[in-house]
Amino acid sequence: MTVVVAASNALVRVPVEAFGLADKLTWGAFAYPVAFLVTDLTNRRFGPEAARRAVYVGFALAVALSLVLSTPRIALASGTAFLVGQLLDVAVFSKLRRVAWWRAPLAASLAGSAADTALFFSLAFAGDQAMSAPVMLFGLVEAPLWASLAVFDFVVKAAGAALLLAPYGALMGVVRPLERLGAPS
Repeated sequence: MTVVVAASNALVRVPVEAFGLADKLTWGAFAYPVAFLVTDLTNRRFGPEAARRAVYVGFALAVALSLVLSTPRIALASGTAFLVGQLLDVAVFSKLRRVAWWRAPLAASLAGSAADTALFFSLAFAGDQAMSAPVMLFGLVEAPLWASLAVFDFVVKAAGAALLLAPYGALMGVVRPLERLGAPS
């Protein structure tokens, strides 16, 4: 998880140049959904308390690595967004864990990604002159570059959440909940 978050923080400054996406998307969006997969599998296997502990450890290590790989502002924004997004993921997953197998990881990842994206981009880039240059969002409305990046980042994260249902489903037979008295399944 730490490597995923640190890589995402380093890659968030690298725009996707292909297909005219430079003012819409960064490479950081593609790695980050894996962090939610790790959190959800940890929650499934060990429960919400262990998942929260993993989030806290991942948070500390990710902020430390991000300070080395990126700027202090990005590290702080990332840490805040990571902590809120991942803890939201744990809470949503825990509430939905007994419904259809795909609902808990999908809903948790979408909720966590939305919170993470909104917090990260606003804390990391709002007010930054270079990142606040106006761009057209969907060709309809003018928005700061960072807001455009946030919208497209979330779209990629949502697609990633859907695509990662396949490995989650495949791993369900391997990553089974621990048998404990009163433990949720």
